[in-house]
Amino acid sequence: MGPDHPGQLYNGSNPSSSSPEVPKVTIIASLSRLLPLALLTLGLGACGGVQLGSLSSSTSHQGMDHAHSMDLGPADATYDLRFLDAMVVHHQGAVTMAETALKHSQRPEIRQLAEAMLASQTREIDQMQAWRKAWYPQASATPIMYHAEMAHDMPMTGEMAAAMRMDVDLGPADQDFDRRFLDAMVPHHQGALTMAADLQAKTQRPELKALAADIIAVQTQEIDQMQSWRQAWYGS
Repeated sequence: MGPDHPGQLYNGSNPSSSSPEVPKVTIIASLSRLLPLALLTLGLGACGGVQLGSLSSSTSHQGMDHAHSMDLGPADATYDLRFLDAMVVHHQGAVTMAETALKHSQRPEIRQLAEAMLASQTREIDQMQAWRKAWYPQASATPIMYHAEMAHDMPMTGEMAAAMRMDVDLGPADQDFDRRFLDAMVPHHQGALTMAADLQAKTQRPELKALAADIIAVQTQEIDQMQSWRQAWYGS
């Protein structure tokens, strides 16, 4: 877990203890609850592109598309490919937010956390892309996703990729930037935990099981740290 004191710098190291358990829930039900909570936390309007304060949703119908895109589907022949495509895109959203934090945040704690996220998630993106190339050499370069209603794979559209990244405008480098960053990154990490738990239950590849355990361990630690900072800095 994170440091005992909220103001202590994040060290970015992988926990040595065993990965915490994540409730085994149906992924689409979990994420359909998660995204509305995330949107409420961020203060986003029901319609995409409408700014409330300094945050805005970048896509219309984001909640619906995000729920579709995070349904990784059954443990079939293309499950691992769908997971790789989904998690690479999801990680890219975290990388973008971390880069913004490095530009806008003045707190050393946030900056160090952002640097750790950039390092770990860029490394994982590179690894997942290498696995995709090795395991699915005939697959299209376009990411695929599972369409729950139609029960088949389909190309991931740009709008659905934006929903998978959970794109939000974090706003200017003002006194509330760090709070907006924390409020965006915590639910983003929670989405990754849900996907990683689904992967653990469905993949047969030991490489992906190990990746899922790492994601759960590291991002649970980071969620705990961010929630601790939010409580210490903003009182909630």
